[in-house]
Amino acid sequence: MSEDLILNLLKNVKYPGFSRDLVSFGLVQQAEMDGKTAKVVLELSTTDPTLPQTIKKDVETALLADDAIESAEVMIRVKKKKETAAPTDGPGDENLSGVKRIIAIASGKGGVGKSTLAVNLACALARMKSTEGEFLKVGLMDCDLYGPSVPLLIGASGRPELVGDNILAPVESYGVKSISMGLLIDEESPVVWRGPMIMKTIQQFAHNVVWGDLDYLLIDLPPGTGDAQLSLAQILPLDGAVLITTPQKAAVDVARRGARMFEKVNVPILGVVENMSFLLDDESGKKTYLFGQGGGATTAQVLKCPFLGEIPIHEEVRLGGDHGTPVVVANEENPSSKEIYLIAGKITEILP
Repeated sequence: MSEDLILNLLKNVKYPGFSRDLVSFGLVQQAEMDGKTAKVVLELSTTDPTLPQTIKKDVETALLADDAIESAEVMIRVKKKKETAAPTDGPGDENLSGVKRIIAIASGKGGVGKSTLAVNLACALARMKSTEGEFLKVGLMDCDLYGPSVPLLIGASGRPELVGDNILAPVESYGVKSISMGLLIDEESPVVWRGPMIMKTIQQFAHNVVWGDLDYLLIDLPPGTGDAQLSLAQILPLDGAVLITTPQKAAVDVARRGARMFEKVNVPILGVVENMSFLLDDESGKKTYLFGQGGGATTAQVLKCPFLGEIPIHEEVRLGGDHGTPVVVANEENPSSKEIYLIAGKITEILP
């Protein structure tokens, strides 16, 4: 309970210059009470000699604001960048400095069409224009390392080009820059890795890829709440997460659990998208609800976040994925394409 008290207080301390707190960045290595003295150990890397003292002062102020704490002992360990996943002079380095918004596309349950939607959302955003009249610059990071499907879905082929010492250039398709484990290994090679390797790879995707200037970087997460999700939340300054579900109860229940994980690391849920909502008869316009109805809207209501839209089942979506031509590119008039463009527009309104 004493550790929980300290961590809750530290969640109010923002990393200087960012909206994320010290706890969500994974900087807190130790937090305990010794009588009425709070003892905290933080670990970070930085080239700014004033940053540790600034953070120490902010932490002491937050701790001593609670009546249960009479004194605070705060120790800050400064480590080299390569030894920690914590921020250096911010949660990222020069390869992410030109990225304005980072959004996780997540689901609790597998098989809900998350990767397909991530690819189509990225392509839809890349075909939209900014207030200055220029097409938005978009990137897509495939963090589903065990089952990387982004290259197939977006028609990306070839190996990423090595442009420096362990630095890669992303592959571009339909105006979207992408990186994926599927571009780095043979088609039939399985990824049989434990957690530390997952975390290291996500770090490399973030910091060893030249993303350049991007308006939006979408992150395609694997289903669940494991190492990939936690690593990403600690490594990258996520602006928010879009939660994907289908109408059926099993998917909805798991999606809610997945959303709670983002709450714990202080990443806001931007909204819920319901995929495979209904089968639409093109001639009559009749909707057939194969997997139930209203699950996405109910999830959004429970999580107190926007319901971004419901995407119908359509054969063109599947064909687009199989042939590497996303439906929003192949046919903008498809009912699913129209809904995805509407959802992309709502995302740009929430995160301009």
